[in-house]
Amino acid sequence: MRGGGNMNNMMKQMQKMQKKMMQAQEELHEMTFEATAGGGAVKVIANGKKEITDVEIQEEVVDPDDVEMLQDLIISATNEVLKQVDEKSNSTMGQFTKGLPGGMF
Repeated sequence: MRGGGNMNNMMKQMQKMQKKMMQAQEELHEMTFEATAGGGAVKVIANGKKEITDVEIQEEVVDPDDVEMLQDLIISATNEVLKQVDEKSNSTMGQFTKGLPGGMF
């Protein structure tokens, strides 16, 4: 029966860690990220859920004869902002999985 106390302790620790993980994830989801391309001509804003919440395009970059450039700038800024979200997510959530055996989460 002695092992039962250790198991209860371990379960409590796991529940505490899970609560902290959920809180960290909620905070991450509420964060705002932004990236620009073309020297600030295009700005893309996203939240921590990887949802694009805004796209700002400077008037001078809108050229009907060069739509491809504008598309490239939007893609570049979007990829960059999503990369920022991934990096923050990995650093935030990674603190909970350090040292755990693979596949535990």
